[in-house]
Amino acid sequence: MLRNVLGKTCRFLGYTVQYGCIAHCAFEYLGGIVVCSGPSMEPTIQNSDIVFSENLSRHFYCIRKGDIVIVKSPSDPKSNICKRVIGLEGDKVCTSNPSDFLKSHSYVPKGHVWLEGDNLRNSTDSRCYGPVPYGLIRGRICFKIWPLNDFGFLRASPNGHRFIDD
Repeated sequence: MLRNVLGKTCRFLGYTVQYGCIAHCAFEYLGGIVVCSGPSMEPTIQNSDIVFSENLSRHFYCIRKGDIVIVKSPSDPKSNICKRVIGLEGDKVCTSNPSDFLKSHSYVPKGHVWLEGDNLRNSTDSRCYGPVPYGLIRGRICFKIWPLNDFGFLRASPNGHRFIDD
């Protein structure tokens, strides 16, 4: 009887480890559901919106300007942030706030991206902490799941004028 219970326990633990590994790989490499919080991406993403984030793009270096990404926060590694990619390595970006009279520009260094929230007046982003290493990108947001009346692909940046083409 003890042998029977021990065998069932070992099988259960084995299945648990297997399914845990499968779930980890799915969330790490394929994607997952994310609940966004904060006002920095308004009006595109509101507080408490639920989105789907795919992770394959970051592994294949397919992140482009205009994509909305989930990133490990450069100022707090325990939290993730949601921002729009404004510039890739080598791109010239506007590093000043919209209210600044004199505009300053800089180039994004190799291996980095420039991130900004859509709500420029209420966003802590690359204008505060500088370019973000590509390795901190966790995933790219594909579409909004909730609220249902807003279900679908995300709209273009309301700050398209911030994209600088040389």
